[in-house]
Formats: sequence, C-alpha cells, structure tokens
Amino acid sequence: MKPTAVAVVGGKKSGKTITIEVLTRGLTKRGYRVAVAKHIPEPKFTIDTEGKDTWRFAQAGARTIIGVSSDEVVTIEKVRVKNYSLGSILKKGKDSDVIFLEGFRKQISRKLDIPKIVIVRSADEASEALRSFVPILVFTGSYSTESLNSNIPYLDVARDPEKIVDIVEKVVIENSS
Repeated sequence: MKPTAVAVVGGKKSGKTITIEVLTRGLTKRGYRVAVAKHIPEPKFTIDTEGKDTWRFAQAGARTIIGVSSDEVVTIEKVRVKNYSLGSILKKGKDSDVIFLEGFRKQISRKLDIPKIVIVRSADEASEALRSFVPILVFTGSYSTESLNSNIPYLDVARDPEKIVDIVEKVVIENSS
C-alpha cells in the first residue's frame, strides 16, 4: 500500500516543524507508521561531513552510501536533485502509512492528490495560500483564518493538537480504503 502524502507548508519559522511533530506524535501513538520528507533549500547543503568515510566514499564515486550505527541506518544518495521527482521522494516512505512533506511548495502547490496543511501568520499569507494551494485540508498558525469565510477549518495546534491528528487520520483512513 502506498503511503498517504500530506504537505505542510508555510513561511520560514511559521510552525511547520512543530505541526509535523504534533502530527507524528499523535499518529504514531495511534499505531500509524509515519515518514517525513523535508525540503532543505540552502544551496550546497549536505548531510555528509567532508573528510569522514562516507564523504570519502562519495568522492571516490559511490552513488549510494549506507551508514549503519547502533541505532540508525542512513542512506546518502548522490543524485541530481533537479531531475529527482516528487514520486521518487514519496517512494522513500513506501513502508509508511503517511508521509509528511515539509516545504516542496512548487512541487505540491496544485497537486490534487496531496492535501495541504497551511501555516499562516497573516491575512495576506492566508489569501496567498488560497490562490496557491489546492486542496487545503486545514489552516493553522498564529493568524486565525476564521474571518476569511472559507470552508477550510482553522485549528490552533498548540491548544488542540488532537483535532488536527483526527483530521489527518481521517484522510489516511479514506486513502487506504
């Protein structure tokens, strides 16, 4: 079964990570397997460390490097990310029930099969989100969108974390049926 993808989008320091933490904690407590893919926009970012063995293996030409420690397995794949599709990213979470996508705005904005949780801090951000993202599952963040008169619910994740978990669980159950 392929995992249900749910995108979490918002500006820098808006609360995306906290929202995903709340959802991950809540869904794993309910027995779901959760994966998270995070878009890292910084150019030249690498998780690898220059001079370490894994870095040296990549420098020698290895396309895939697998690091195994006592509590983790990490796979580093050297790929041209420009040519790496959203589908390829989603396949990485194939053993999960749900995969949260943090960021990836351009790739997911109009994808109808990926519901979005949008974190907003102002009316302008909410209006822009309504123009940019389809479908929006729920709004959250420091700005309450209740005055927008849209059919999209607003939830305060900090005050009522279980409600957003309920909404996402419903989407996961519907997609697995």
